[in-house]
Formats: sequence, C-alpha cells, structure tokens
Amino acid sequence: MRKADALPNIHTLKNGVRVVCDPIDGLETLALSVVAGRGARSEDEARSGWSHLLEHMVFKGAGERSARDIVEVIEAEGGQINAATGYERTSFQIRALKGGLDLGSAVVADLVLHPTMDAGDLAREIQVVGQEIAEAADTPDDHVFEMAQQAAFEGQPLGRPILGTDESIARAEPATLSDWRAALYAPDALVIAASGAVDEDELLALAERDFGGAQGQGTAAPAPASFAGGARTTSKSLEQANLVFLLPSVGVRDQGYFALRIYAEILGGGMASRLFQEAREKRGLAYAVDAYSETYADTGVLGVFAGCAAKDAVELARVAAGEIRGMAERVEPAELARAKAQLKASMFMAREQPLSRAEQAAAQVLLFGRTLAPAELAEQIDAVSQADVIRLGEAILAPGRAAASVLGPKASMKAAEAFQRALFG
Repeated sequence: MRKADALPNIHTLKNGVRVVCDPIDGLETLALSVVAGRGARSEDEARSGWSHLLEHMVFKGAGERSARDIVEVIEAEGGQINAATGYERTSFQIRALKGGLDLGSAVVADLVLHPTMDAGDLAREIQVVGQEIAEAADTPDDHVFEMAQQAAFEGQPLGRPILGTDESIARAEPATLSDWRAALYAPDALVIAASGAVDEDELLALAERDFGGAQGQGTAAPAPASFAGGARTTSKSLEQANLVFLLPSVGVRDQGYFALRIYAEILGGGMASRLFQEAREKRGLAYAVDAYSETYADTGVLGVFAGCAAKDAVELARVAAGEIRGMAERVEPAELARAKAQLKASMFMAREQPLSRAEQAAAQVLLFGRTLAPAELAEQIDAVSQADVIRLGEAILAPGRAAASVLGPKASMKAAEAFQRALFG
C-alpha cells in the first residue's frame, strides 16, 4: 500500500510524455489533468492569442465526437470538463466519478491530439473570442491588469494579452492553427497527471494507449523576460478608479520564491495585512486593496491592486508606495509568522482537492522535473527569515522601475505618477 506521504511516481513514455499518478485513499472521485508546458508566452506577435483560440477550437470537434458529444459524454457519467490557457501552460481538466478515467483520458487525448479544425467552426470561434476580447476591455478590473502587464513587459510575449487581438486571431486558418497545435502540445512538454480514485497501472496503460503515439516538435524556449516599467492610463466614465502597480521580482525557480510569497502576504494578503489596515481600516481610502505575487519560470512581479474613489487615487498610490518602502526596512515577527501560517494553510487545503493536486503535480514536473513533498515546501516556508523578506524588499526597489496602470475617472489619472514619485523620488 502506498504511504500517505509518499511522492507519486513519474513515468516517461517513449515519446517523452510524462505521467504522474497520485491516488488518494477513500475518495469516490478523480481528477485528470493533461498539461502542456507552453502557452501564450510561446507566441510571436503575429500569433498572439492563438494558444487561447486553439483551446477553444479543440472543443468544437475532436476524434469522432462533435462539440456537443464532447461535453455530453462526460456529463452523462457525472463528470465535468474544462480547460485553461496561461502564459506558460495550457491545461485540460476532467473531474469524474471513480471508474471514469478511461473515458476521460480518451476524450482529452482527442482534444489535444485529434481536433477536427473545421473552417466554419474556426470562423465562428474567432467571432466568439473577439467578443471575449471586447468583454475584457469593458470590464475595468480585468482591463487594468492587462494595461499593467503591457507596461511591465512592453514588446514581449508576457506583455501581450493572453486573448490576443482581433487582428492577430483573425490571421488563424485551420492549417496554420493545426501546425500551432502540433508545436504547442508536442509530447516533450506534455504531462498527464491524475489524482484521487485512480490506479497507477490503469493510468499508465491509458496514457500509452491515448498519448503514446503523439508526435511533433515543440516551439523554442521563450526569450528571457525583461521588466520594462512605465505607466498606462485610460480615462473612462466609471464610478471607481482601478489601480494596479507592479514591481520586478523573482521567478518560481528562484531561491527567493517563498520570500516573495511571504512579502506579498504581509503587504496585502488579507485583512490583517499592512495595506488593508492602513489604506482601508485606518484611512478609508478603498473598499478593495490587496497585494499578490505573479511568478513565471524565469521572472516574477509583485503586484498591488486597488479600487477607490477617483478623489482618493493619488493618496492611495502614495500609501501603497509607502508600505512597499516600509517592507524594505522592517518586518515584525508576528506578521512573518502569520504569513507563513497562511501560506501553509493554503497549500495543505489545496492538497485536499484532487484537481488541485493533479494540476500542482503537472506544474512541478514541468518546472523542476519532479514533484515536491508538502513537508519539503513547508520547510522552505519556515526557513524564510525577517532578513530574507527585507532583503527581497530591497531587491524589488533596487532597479528603480515600476509599472502602473490607472483606469477610471479623469481625476484619478495622476495616481500612476504619484506612485512612481513616492516610491523612487
């Protein structure tokens, strides 16, 4: 019997596809994730948005199944099917009852390897994604993040929206999108991960049956990212100002990764955080204000988001800058302990969900070539000291660059400049 704390085995098929099985005793459900270690960051400007468009298109028909058949066959057995495109990964996910692994594997394999790519379907889906692009532009707390990302990584794949543009997705044709599929979902970057009520022998047999014949050569590794910084402001008749501030930081493989996570938690991770207490509780400047970290393979950012009245935007920007500067000067033992507890709680809670475990295992294999034990991660979190967080705060400020985006009434437009001045003088 497999020990509860044992790491799952990683198997590699002859074509390079990797397989991870993570059974959980006592469950009546399972999760299957088939993850390609490529996404929007692999695109050039002409193909911006193609990875996301492709994720849509494979659901229009794959193998012998129509778009309706794909979802009906899964849902008829009590299952759920979904997919997601990010900058560095594309994921196809199945939740199912015990015994649903066979069908789930067959359906996802058709999506990934055998989509039909009908020209009429593509024309319609380009229209649908165009509506999604328009919806994002009309949603302030979505669009303001895209503006900040563009400022942070201008002229680079990380600076382009995952959805692409109307012009770039209109360039896709069935043949060119099929070629992109072969590169994006090439076997060298595919990981099949299953968790919950799963059997390792069955998973390996199904992986060989459904993915063992996959062929293709992947895209070249993306160029290293470079944080540019700058400001993007858009005046719009809205009730609130939406603000995002980004600063350069470390990637997920960096030894400072957990220091960054803890930094973000102390700065604005919850109601006890510095930003929440200072900006909302003490000054009443914003209903929503928080900090977060966004990490990629080779780089990362510290982010702050806030929604506030336009008249308060400049002061809120200065408060955010002041709290960021303060993180490079002092970290209290109590707030360090709270941040560590929050991170560990989040990690262990996620491990109680089969889909989270499968997705996490696939991501770890793609990033590190192995899975990481929870105890190992907890040790790394506990090892972060006050000095580590302060040192990271100094490193975040050292380049003297920030990205700021403001979307809202005209009176809020000066918040971007105010943040830069308060942070760097």
